[in-house]
Amino acid sequence: MRYWLMKSEPADCSIDDLAARPDQSVPWYGVRNYQARNFMRDTMRPGDLAFFYHSSCAHPGIAGIARIASLAYPDATQFDPASPYHDPKSTPESPRWFNVDVRFERKLSLIPLARLKSVPELSGMRVLQPGNRLSITPVTPEEWAFITGRLAGQ
Repeated sequence: MRYWLMKSEPADCSIDDLAARPDQSVPWYGVRNYQARNFMRDTMRPGDLAFFYHSSCAHPGIAGIARIASLAYPDATQFDPASPYHDPKSTPESPRWFNVDVRFERKLSLIPLARLKSVPELSGMRVLQPGNRLSITPVTPEEWAFITGRLAGQ
């Protein structure tokens, strides 16, 4: 079991949007960073858990928990010329970009970014490091246990 933090802009897909989908799952499309892509393609496995993080919004923070529901597969948006995620250098025979499906587990009371930053036990958390812009980051088992055990109930 691995743990992740996956950022989504709530205007695109919020934790409530995920919960309201008929099958409560969504492809995590549009990732155009090689390191984040590699996490999905090479490391994520069905059953892994992820913090669903609202980013680029008025109140960023952890909004819920999702479960990885599929192995990585080619992101269809890379082949669609009408998509903002289109990549003309990518082909179906040699795709560059991948996504996984994530499934809703539960909503949390928002754990704001400022709260995460204020906790010494989370000072090493990758998402909190200066300059980190990755949309997907690993979370250690200790960080996961601290957040779910001590912060998620507040």
